[in-house]
Amino acid sequence: MTTDKQWRQRFSDLLAGNHSTTGDAVDAGARLIVFDPDGSEVFRAALARHHRFVDDEQIVWIRPLVGGQDTADGYLFNLGMTRRRSLQWECARLVDGVVEIDLATGQRAHVEPADETDMAELTRWEDFTDRLTPEEDAALRRLDADSWQGRYA
Repeated sequence: MTTDKQWRQRFSDLLAGNHSTTGDAVDAGARLIVFDPDGSEVFRAALARHHRFVDDEQIVWIRPLVGGQDTADGYLFNLGMTRRRSLQWECARLVDGVVEIDLATGQRAHVEPADETDMAELTRWEDFTDRLTPEEDAALRRLDADSWQGRYA
């Protein structure tokens, strides 16, 4: 039986890249895969490195990396699309290093090590966030707003 502390620690470590085989956290990251009750995959995305647990609601806020595209100014993300998302859980456990979360919606989510494609997207995200002011970056990391009113919306 996985304890609450164990799966949360693994979740945090995956997003932070603390599972890197090279010892450098920037070489690793996490992705989210969501499955419907019938087992079909309905969503997949790399995850930004920040998250926030809200214990009294059994929610974890995350930022799936969607809405990015190549532009004349480089790879940019639409921060209106790359917004925070919540995972409200019924229970969670570790299965072979993957955080498996039974969601309140009846779906199941996996948070697992990012593959090469996901890492490419995470790298593009991290390069993009280098363009942000410290205030903009802090606002994104707080994961406390459902919309974005600043630049790159």
